[in-house]
Amino acid sequence: MALGTATAPYELRFDAGRICLDLLSTTHPEERLDSVDVLRAWITGSGLVPADTALAHADATWPAAFRELRGQVDRLVRGWPGSGARAYDFALARVNDLARTAPPAPRAVRGGDGELVRQLDGPPGCPALLAAVARDAVDLLTDPVARASLRQCEGDHCPIVYLDTSRGRRRRWCSSEVCGNRERVARHRRRVALTRA
Repeated sequence: MALGTATAPYELRFDAGRICLDLLSTTHPEERLDSVDVLRAWITGSGLVPADTALAHADATWPAAFRELRGQVDRLVRGWPGSGARAYDFALARVNDLARTAPPAPRAVRGGDGELVRQLDGPPGCPALLAAVARDAVDLLTDPVARASLRQCEGDHCPIVYLDTSRGRRRRWCSSEVCGNRERVARHRRRVALTRA
């Protein structure tokens, strides 16, 4: 799901290339996972569960658990073991621990039109959903090709990390529509200012 397609006022983003990186994006430009409703929208929008999955059982402990996982994944993605090895090792142990739980079990069922659709075997619990994100982080961090494709957005004050799968690996911004557009507007303003001077 691209920027602008989420239900306002959440403005959630799903353009970082991995679910665990999309979770990191929920801190920018401000904290997004501050309520159960927004977390439900993120869980559905990220594709962790099919769109029609009921998450009514999610409670106030869920956002804190996802924010904690987000902090650990952020430490692993940004802080390679050289500096702060203890914090890195703790984050690694925590993500590995969360990844041990079985993720939500999918199954194929016939939809109303007879086509097979994906459903979950039952309502997913918080540990199962955290496990799915933690496993995505483990997959990312243990894949040398994917890890080499991690990029920090070059936009001013943008902390978003994304997976650069562009041709030639020359992507510069988390989103061409957001940070890329801001950069192009700023460049245009500088050119206009130089021609007036």
